Amino acid sequence: MKQLKDDSNNHSNTEDTLTDLALLRLIQIHDSAFPIGSFTQTYGMETYIQEDVIRTKEDLVAYCTSFLFQNLVRGDAILIQEAYAAAQEQDIERLLYLEQLCGAIKLAKESREASVKLGRQFIKTVSPLGTDDFLTDWKARIDAKEIKGHYAILYGIYSATTGVSAHHAVMTYLFASLNGLVQNAVRAVPFGQTTGVQVTYELIGHVTEAAKLVATLTEADISNNALGIELASMKHEYLFSRLFIS
Repeated sequence: MKQLKDDSNNHSNTEDTLTDLALLRLIQIHDSAFPIGSFTQTYGMETYIQEDVIRTKEDLVAYCTSFLFQNLVRGDAILIQEAYAAAQEQDIERLLYLEQLCGAIKLAKESREASVKLGRQFIKTVSPLGTDDFLTDWKARIDAKEIKGHYAILYGIYSATTGVSAHHAVMTYLFASLNGLVQNAVRAVPFGQTTGVQVTYELIGHVTEAAKLVATLTEADISNNALGIELASMKHEYLFSRLFIS
């Protein structure tokens, strides 16, 4: 009979098991069935669709790539990374500052409102799942209306309390954000599901590149260069008909 191998370095050891659990929980919150409303947002993309700026697969890839590098990477992704680090230190003052900064960099009203709506629904949904006491305390601040509860900050705190790495937290957030846009484009243009799959597949390489870039950035690198997207977001509320909230 073969001897059982020493599993002291096996992938199923305690440390790796905790990491796997944290990663799976992170994947769960990005599922389209997770009820926070992320798949009701297009952040100006619907405006471009109605103006015939986005008509082809190539147009959609270009829009998503621009949104990724000019908006997400230099905005929410850095804030997630900073909130993650602050949550690990339980630095409340730092998190309060990041909360204000998150709202300040979103120029369009619909984008600011979406950030708060997603954040509040997110904390409401994850709270019954047995979250960390620090995240529970942060929810109490939202309930007391001390803070608005922007999604990127809450997501960074949640990721830190679950034990997933900051890199994976940022990368999955970026992927989920683009995947949501692609799925909404499939509904609105309309594209076929096959086209949507092809676009998402093409964007994966950009997502990994973006996540690596974010790891080299700090608060000093926060900016918003996606002015066209911001203007499209501002125009969205005045569209004659809308499928999406932003």
